[in-house]
Amino acid sequence: MSSAGIDTDAAGARHYRWADLPAEPLKEGLSRRLVTSERMMIAHVYLKKGTDVPQHAHENEQITYILEGALHFWLGRDASREVTVRAGEVLVIPSNLPHRALALEDTLDVDVFNPPREDWLNGTDAYLRR
Repeated sequence: MSSAGIDTDAAGARHYRWADLPAEPLKEGLSRRLVTSERMMIAHVYLKKGTDVPQHAHENEQITYILEGALHFWLGRDASREVTVRAGEVLVIPSNLPHRALALEDTLDVDVFNPPREDWLNGTDAYLRR
């Protein structure tokens, strides 16, 4: 520890390769890989064209960065705001905002959550599995 009480021990750093992490299949056309720390989570989410992520909301702040493909989002309880996010674009989804997504193409989406999604870690994310 440093004199400021901050842990500066390099042993706490962890290194990952996406290709080495197992992909978790969720439903037809949807899988993911996760890396989690104490206060953040990053995921590679793989969606085949036409895959729908039903409307849901969560307390976690979410940043969605599209690496490949495109996702169309419906935002708000009444889905009144629509936005298409394409490769190289980012969507910031505030805490508790209802949202739904549809893959317009085969898509690789990077999602960052704070705090980590407990439902993703413990498998209670049923909306993604049907």
